[in-house]
Amino acid sequence: MSFLSSEELARLSSAESLFPSPIPVQSVSSDEFMPAPQTPRQREFEVRIKEAGTRMAKRLGISRRKFLQTAAGMTTAFLAMNDTYGPIFGVSRAEAQTPEEADARAKKLSGQFIMDMHTHFLRPGTRLAGFINARKAVGKAGWNPELVEKEQTLDDLMFRNYIKEIYLDSDTKVACISGAPSEIPEDWFLTNEMKAQARAAVNGLAGRKRMFSHAVFTPGYPGWMEQLDHALADLKPDSIKGYTIGDNTHKDLSKHPWRLDDEKLVYPAYEKIQKAGIKNICIHKGLFPPSVEQRFPHLLGYCDVHDVGKAARDWPQLNFIIYHSGYRWAGGGTAQDAWKQFEQDGRIEWVTDLAEIPAKYGVGNVYADLGQVFAQSTIADPRVAAIVTGQLIRGLGADHVCWGTDAIWTGSPQWQIEALRRLEIPETLQKKYGLQPLGPADGPVKTAIFGDNNARLYNFTAQQRSGLTDDEIASYKNLYGKIGAGRANLAYGYALKNA
Repeated sequence: MSFLSSEELARLSSAESLFPSPIPVQSVSSDEFMPAPQTPRQREFEVRIKEAGTRMAKRLGISRRKFLQTAAGMTTAFLAMNDTYGPIFGVSRAEAQTPEEADARAKKLSGQFIMDMHTHFLRPGTRLAGFINARKAVGKAGWNPELVEKEQTLDDLMFRNYIKEIYLDSDTKVACISGAPSEIPEDWFLTNEMKAQARAAVNGLAGRKRMFSHAVFTPGYPGWMEQLDHALADLKPDSIKGYTIGDNTHKDLSKHPWRLDDEKLVYPAYEKIQKAGIKNICIHKGLFPPSVEQRFPHLLGYCDVHDVGKAARDWPQLNFIIYHSGYRWAGGGTAQDAWKQFEQDGRIEWVTDLAEIPAKYGVGNVYADLGQVFAQSTIADPRVAAIVTGQLIRGLGADHVCWGTDAIWTGSPQWQIEALRRLEIPETLQKKYGLQPLGPADGPVKTAIFGDNNARLYNFTAQQRSGLTDDEIASYKNLYGKIGAGRANLAYGYALKNA
């Protein structure tokens, strides 16, 4: 089953021919939406990383594929990004050409506290088999090179592989398992019960708190209030998640879109959530470019962030965490669209709108999650990733921007972690648009984004953090590193066929 039409699928490839770079050489999507075509700069980057990888692999006496899986290979990819897009990522040629230096840096940062509160896997027996092709595409695009030689199955999108890619293949220490609802019950990614079970399984395995879980609520669906009561009373979720678009998986079937500031429909649910002791409301917003709007114009008003401010003002005890930061230009748009808009008026829909909410409404309980927006903009035009991050910090504060990756759709999140560690807003853009530098990988801004903000929101204490260094997952990861399995860097999606 796929979410795309047969005509759209005919234009797509599982990306078996794409080059396996540590950083994607072309935009890739799940089959929820069409990916963007490879841009001239992405083609330029592909040439650079191929040449550099070949040169370094020959020097080290290993295959290019093997080299590009190393820390030095990742470093080389960021150097090629700088040569293509300008000095946006903090990386030196000495580091790229000296594997020992790259390994030492990676080891030094491996203990950094990363709390990723936006992750996914699929349920057993799912009908959403199109995600298999999603994995193949991203592997060939370079997000995860080992998918090139490994036949993908639905098992790669399920719980066991999720554990590997989140906790063993990346520096992530704590994660939240999320989900998505559908008008078709079988097409929920995970039921609320399944998310709670996954949380219990991971925390039981670790012997520590390593996983949080959402309960998805669905305003307007038949019996939705009863289901919310059940989740709050019996499943004890750590936060509540909602899709104001309604059914995002099958937009053509979406019958129950809603607004955050609907006093009659949704406010009674907020009251229940607050009384249950839950304070975090995570909301899917954005990923609705003009091409999608043309097909589903009736859903546009539910996908922007214009309903966030009033709801946040009316419910100051709740935190409204806006997933994807409201970024409009993924899912059928392009980072070039976002950059063109930014050059015209200094704005990026609907990120800039989100960043302006605290000043406009006088609230301090609105947060931005970087899931998918950071991945999509980094590979297409890292200037957009820098501007998005900078605008969110300027408007919301560095203490209100939160780490999320939308993995494992995009595979192990390690390449995204490395991208933020190295990302910097060019000085010319800082001065022109009044943006503050992001600073070093372990500096105060990135430390807050990677983990401190989510830890504060979810009351994850310093004592709980300290226990992560010697729990069972830490032991497994130590063994995993010693036996040489290595990070697979897998990711999953479709790529548009080259013309």
